[in-house]
Amino acid sequence: MLTDDMEVPILNHINNHSGRQKPLSGGKDAFRNRQKDSEGSMESPNLEFEYGDTDTPTAELSELYSYTEEPEFGLNRDYFEEDFKGHVNDRRWRELGVEEQRAYIMRLLDALEVTDRDKRLKVARAILYLAQGVFDECDTEMDTLHCSRHNIFLLYEMGVFTALLELLSMEIENNQACSSAVRKPAISLADSTELRVLLSIMYLMVEAIRVEMEDDKPEWKSSRETFKTELASPLCNGEPFALLLFTMVTKFCSMNAPHFPMKKVLLLLWKTVLFTLGGFEELQQMKVAARERISLPPLPEDSIKVVRSMRAASPPASAMELIEQQQQQKRGRRSRRSAYVDSLEGDSPFPKKQPLVKQDSLDTYNERDPFKNDDSRDEEEDADDADNGLEGEVDPLDRDVIIQPPPPPAPLRPPTERVCFPKGLPWAPKVREKDIEHFLETSRNKFIGFTLGNDIETLVGLPRPIHESVKTLKQHKYVSIAEVQIKKEEELQQCPLTLGEEEVEETPAEVVYVGMLPNLSQYVIALLKLLLAAAPTSKAKTDSINILADVLPEEMPVTVLQSMKLGIDVNRHKEIIVKAISALLLLLLKHFKLNHIYQFEYVSQHLVFANCIPLILKFFNQNIMSYISSKNSICVLDFPHCVVHEMPELTAESLEAGDSNQFCWRNLFSCINLLRILNKLTKWKHSRTMMLVVFKSAPILKRALKVKQAMMQLYVLKLLKIQTKYLGRQWRKSNMKTMSAIYQKVRHRLNDDWAYGNDIDARPWDFQAEECALRESIEKFNARRYDKNQNSEFVPVDNCLQSVLGQRVDLPEDFHYSYEMWLEREVFSQPIQWEGLLQAQ
Repeated sequence: MLTDDMEVPILNHINNHSGRQKPLSGGKDAFRNRQKDSEGSMESPNLEFEYGDTDTPTAELSELYSYTEEPEFGLNRDYFEEDFKGHVNDRRWRELGVEEQRAYIMRLLDALEVTDRDKRLKVARAILYLAQGVFDECDTEMDTLHCSRHNIFLLYEMGVFTALLELLSMEIENNQACSSAVRKPAISLADSTELRVLLSIMYLMVEAIRVEMEDDKPEWKSSRETFKTELASPLCNGEPFALLLFTMVTKFCSMNAPHFPMKKVLLLLWKTVLFTLGGFEELQQMKVAARERISLPPLPEDSIKVVRSMRAASPPASAMELIEQQQQQKRGRRSRRSAYVDSLEGDSPFPKKQPLVKQDSLDTYNERDPFKNDDSRDEEEDADDADNGLEGEVDPLDRDVIIQPPPPPAPLRPPTERVCFPKGLPWAPKVREKDIEHFLETSRNKFIGFTLGNDIETLVGLPRPIHESVKTLKQHKYVSIAEVQIKKEEELQQCPLTLGEEEVEETPAEVVYVGMLPNLSQYVIALLKLLLAAAPTSKAKTDSINILADVLPEEMPVTVLQSMKLGIDVNRHKEIIVKAISALLLLLLKHFKLNHIYQFEYVSQHLVFANCIPLILKFFNQNIMSYISSKNSICVLDFPHCVVHEMPELTAESLEAGDSNQFCWRNLFSCINLLRILNKLTKWKHSRTMMLVVFKSAPILKRALKVKQAMMQLYVLKLLKIQTKYLGRQWRKSNMKTMSAIYQKVRHRLNDDWAYGNDIDARPWDFQAEECALRESIEKFNARRYDKNQNSEFVPVDNCLQSVLGQRVDLPEDFHYSYEMWLEREVFSQPIQWEGLLQAQ
């Protein structure tokens, strides 16, 4: 919880330094300038951003620490040197041999088992200093990282991670610390010291061992595989390590442990899932292998390579620019008309005849396409349009409005350069079997008068063009792994006894899903709560969770410089949390979808029911250019720069200037991840697409197109494409540049009338039934695969007396206490009529 005096400096800094424009005075010009700043310029530069699993290793390490934790680097060093000098005389750590280093680490491990909490913390800080690279003995940042990597592999080989895991479990179950934190009015760094030290060491170990280097030793490579297997296997209480971290997240969000350092927990959870399940390139390889296993044709292209080769497009014009263009066009028409009248009334010679143009039609033509500029503007932007290939020529519908177009002015360059045709679409078209069935059903109804169900082979009675169309559709037919999995699941549900039990491969994703299954809704809601609290568009509420426990110092800042520094730290802290959650959710969705489609659908439904779609739209309902170009970082305070170099004097001007980067990598990474999550939730789901329409996502997404980065634009255009049929004809007419970009950059689905809205799916229908049917299929899948008692009715009855009596029966522990009473009551005191039994025989 934040007290009033804590909130004042933070809010002051955020208002002054978060990129928001101050109110301007000066009437119309001021409003115009402010509107341009908020919307972003059409001439925004291309962002040289390369999407990947993570940022650079140095950046990922620096984001682990808050700037408030800077004094603790020296504390770690002091505790290490105090203990090290007491056992090793006149030598430094890097001067020891490997065996001597191992012996010292073993001594530290023994010291970790002491009962004194303060002594244990000092030893943990000494281990953290080793994991940080013994920076006091290094001269450069690269030297520090190299030494850190060597020490971390040494720590892992000596079993430090397992010892830390036991300590972490103890801290999680420390009810005294939890109850003390709940009663405190304000929580600071001091309340999570032990947890922060343990999580920092574990994060450094996971991150260093996860990243492969060219100069890795052979024993390091084997250690990496062993560590990866250990993390994915049931390490703690029969569950994988990721499940322990998920438990910390839910405990924090339920307000039972408000002192947990959530940023470190989320970063460690993300990197653990990334390490054990695999990144995006490994996912692509796994997908190729999975298609080969089930005898599906190979993928038409490598999506990662295609996206990396795409170029950003010029964003659509802002509303203010469109108004200015229309005013310029009207002024131009008035000036041309007045000049013509003057030439008739004056002494000048009668002008030459010009082809007459109906004025109303010309006005309609000029206003029909809001992106049609006047001649001078066209010449300026022609090079940009040709370069990006966003709109090659005028729409034919627009051309028909002109009755007698005037002759074009003399071009400044050959006309062939004015029209830029795409060299080729980036994606191969795809067709689902369902699309072919629907096409044939429509054709048979039209030409024959009856249908043949799901038959896509019989073409009798259909005209020749239909044969050619079916042939083309089949050439681009794409069968996904999900379709095969759904078909197999239907067969298993229909014939459970004939097909027997399914052999489920124990993949890392399967292990994580089984562990998450009982509490999946809690995990999803907790992650979305944290995402909402960290979103820049969220307002501070008294009942919201406090995610600043591991960034606020014990003593609040008293000077302006300290307030600015803390404000930057708080903003940076929130950005890192958004980055970790978005990457984690995307990884889980992609891996579950590959493992089994119904696992993906189960997580997706929980996200949708927890309002993930409006939450992501709320996140993007901001000045997205300002968010991506924000400079909430202080380079001189980043690790390892701050421990290797001399600390310069910080001033308000240096903090205000920030770094010199064109954009913030983590913020652009987060935006792309959230857009990809939104795409995964809404793809082929008409009810969820209608949610996008209901929440008026189109203008929000259009503003995101101002970011000139190809991958981000691609996922924005995908989201716009799926809802164009619901937005109406007028929206499509006034957004032809966006429609053109969708055509050129998004994969084509043959027979998909996304641009015209005549698809049958666009008609009103019961959207709730779609979700209910999907939920029913998911529950059947989970019950069949994971409910061990659901097949009890199919177990054959044992009629043999000897085998039934010989079965072992598990009796309760206290049964022997009342056994004699039970015998007396149920056996000895009950008379048995043996004659009656004989007569019944």
